[in-house]
Amino acid sequence: QVHVVESGGGLVQAGGSLRLSCAASGRTVSRDTMGWFRQGPGKEREFVAAISWSSSYADSVKDRFTVSIDNAKNTVYLQMNRLKSDDTAVYYCAQNSRFTFSPSTTGNDYEYWGQGTQVTVSS
Repeated sequence: QVHVVESGGGLVQAGGSLRLSCAASGRTVSRDTMGWFRQGPGKEREFVAAISWSSSYADSVKDRFTVSIDNAKNTVYLQMNRLKSDDTAVYYCAQNSRFTFSPSTTGNDYEYWGQGTQVTVSS
């Protein structure tokens, strides 16, 4: 059985940093495509970042967020720097069993999802 669990969310001031973690069990994250998505208040879910052979980022977070993998811990991280109030959202980690050169940015391509972790950025 595959489980994906996010952690690391919280309240941070604008300009600050947070690191989200996504611990996976049942599948090896380095052999899958791992994605981060978010849903802000009153907004639809949107793509944030993903990693497989390469990595991909939404324009709104490029140069501020970094996705990485710790193979030994089977964990994916999302380092978020220079946070803005617009980054306030529930952040979800998702796992896609298809490993592609360019990671999918489409949520429907991901089979396994975590419960989400809240990130609140105060201005």
